Amino acid sequence: MTAVAALAKYAPRYRVEIGEPTGSEWLRVDRILEPGSPELTELLKRDDEASRHRTAHANALSMMSFYAGRAPATALLLWALEGHVLDIRPQNLWVRPHDGHGIAAVAVRSADFLPGGLETLYDVVLRQHLLPLSEELQRRTRAGLRQVYGGVAAGCAMGFCAATREEVTVEPGYLLERWQTFAAKAPGGLGRLGDVEVAGGKLVYLRNTCCLYYTSESGNGTLCGSCCLTPRADRRTAYESGRPILTV
Repeated sequence: MTAVAALAKYAPRYRVEIGEPTGSEWLRVDRILEPGSPELTELLKRDDEASRHRTAHANALSMMSFYAGRAPATALLLWALEGHVLDIRPQNLWVRPHDGHGIAAVAVRSADFLPGGLETLYDVVLRQHLLPLSEELQRRTRAGLRQVYGGVAAGCAMGFCAATREEVTVEPGYLLERWQTFAAKAPGGLGRLGDVEVAGGKLVYLRNTCCLYYTSESGNGTLCGSCCLTPRADRRTAYESGRPILTV
């Protein structure tokens, strides 16, 4: 438990509550994944109200980018730093939606570790969770599966990148190597959907897909800092200067 709680010092997204939470605002992940679940409807509704999307598939892409950047973040960083896999199987994981975008809090039943390494991490983060969620979003909204997977890749990348951006940081080169190990054989072909690089002394993500946030009323035509619609060289320059407009 101590090792898991300590990860919050690197960035707020790694903070996780230990113990089964109470209150109707908490959503258990295995229920979110059920076909036609009201829990997923609620997550989409909150993201849509925050952004005022013009299309259902843009709503799905935006929600996935923010969700994937928060729900598994603690498990990803723990594996990167210590090689352990936190038990975040869907039945042991809860999320509390933010009033606007994404997830305000994450809870796990207990800070237990699962046997195994990278393949186990793939199983609990991707095969049991984010990839089935992507398929359900595609079914509901007709969003292209590659685009939804792009949100998964971007969110998972931020599980590594965010730990290089606060006052207490992990050495970027080390986390870059760990990301490359994770991405190399990740299910869903996530390694082909963007690249993590070192820029401005921190890790940044350069997407090969677009979340369409710029098409929303809130986005108002503004591209995310990682967006593939901006030339790669311009994105690097913006990151080096500390001027990216928006990141997941």
